[in-house]
Amino acid sequence: MEPTSVTVKILEQIRDSIEKTNARLDQTNARLDQTNARLDQTNARLEETREVMEQKFDVLTNRVVEGEIRTATAITALAGTLDEVKTLLKERLDLRDRVERCEHDIVILKERTGIR
Repeated sequence: MEPTSVTVKILEQIRDSIEKTNARLDQTNARLDQTNARLDQTNARLEETREVMEQKFDVLTNRVVEGEIRTATAITALAGTLDEVKTLLKERLDLRDRVERCEHDIVILKERTGIR
């Protein structure tokens, strides 16, 4: 069986279509390579950003801990001061009752002795 011109023509068209398809696939592959390169760059930048953010987070965490320690220290000092004030007020109130009794006694003594 001899090839006919129609068969040859169809085969040539198939060959041409395959070449065009291969050319388009090569273009697609080139674009995919470019996209992959950009994705690699983006991933590298994201990794750098993650590392920087992690460092900043560590610094902020340390600052928060330091602040909490300072606050706890201040609260402890304040509690001690309040205890001192409480003790002082108690002593003053104890003296006040005594002073009031003494003043009352003085008034009574003045009345008895006639001193005004």
